[in-house]
Amino acid sequence: MCMEQKTPLIGMNLDELNAVAAQCGMPRYAGKQMARWLYVKRVTEIGMMTDLSTAARERLSESFCIGRTAPKLRTQSTDGTAKYLFEGAGGRDIESVMIPDGDRATLCVSSQAGCKMNCRFCMTGRQGFHGDLTPAQIINQVLMVDEAERLTNIVFMGMGEPMDNAEAVERAIEIMTAPWGFAWSPKRITVSSIGKIDALRGLIERTQVHIALSVHSPSPSEREGLMPVEKAYPLIKVLDMLRQFDWAHQRRFSVEYIMWRGVNDDMRHADALARLLRGMHCRVNLIRFHAIPGVDLTTATENTMTAFRDRLNERGITATIRASRGEDIMAACGMLAGKEKKEL
Repeated sequence: MCMEQKTPLIGMNLDELNAVAAQCGMPRYAGKQMARWLYVKRVTEIGMMTDLSTAARERLSESFCIGRTAPKLRTQSTDGTAKYLFEGAGGRDIESVMIPDGDRATLCVSSQAGCKMNCRFCMTGRQGFHGDLTPAQIINQVLMVDEAERLTNIVFMGMGEPMDNAEAVERAIEIMTAPWGFAWSPKRITVSSIGKIDALRGLIERTQVHIALSVHSPSPSEREGLMPVEKAYPLIKVLDMLRQFDWAHQRRFSVEYIMWRGVNDDMRHADALARLLRGMHCRVNLIRFHAIPGVDLTTATENTMTAFRDRLNERGITATIRASRGEDIMAACGMLAGKEKKEL
């Protein structure tokens, strides 16, 4: 844990670590040594960086710290899903969720404390925006969950719109995928977005991560009622941008579609969604809605979701129903953080 006046080392890329080495009077290659200690050996104290001289470690400790911070709370579902509460920004805590599935362990990380998007169905958006997370705070989530050593996948689907904090998200991805960092394949990382066009295009051009787009309705007017961002970034324009990239090789494009009873779950919606996605190499994930306080939306029935999936598949669009996980531990984004804030 850092004292307030000290700067965290986690979250820095190799260039920044090289600059730190120079600042502390160390040879340039010491930056790569620090990267190995931070991201490969995953040390918790600067004193553990034993191939740096004692004097170098002392100088480093004067202004810097590792920056790892333990979660404030951990809850676990009966299905094995674990939810973590971390210190966030602007007085608002943030959440991470670890989802086990056979030999896979996927961590859903947050990129912001709160969110500006104000989606009708999202607990995080209802809490307002409190601040962007730093690269250190994003990487800390990956390093500090109990399951850190066995994580197989990362999804940016937690609190916040990742493309509203694109620089920090891309820095975290760089650390996860660089040979001096975690050295993960970008295929292990998925970024979910509401579709901020320029930022999303930049992410696609500079990385090879998978992309998930929050759609939730093929109708512009209906989508705007659910997601005000439709007015600034119309879905049709987002999809036009995405069509410029190759989704048949290397990386995957998926559509996230939460299903609400009597709102977006009839065959008219399925047919319109199929027309909208025609010709795109993508997969549609149909998602059950986890009820949140003060929102008059209910999840679609199982039979309706099955019929909707089958209709999309008949129309040539690959669709699956995502398994619902962790509902008994308030798995919907923002619910645990909101509960803890109210109880303080």
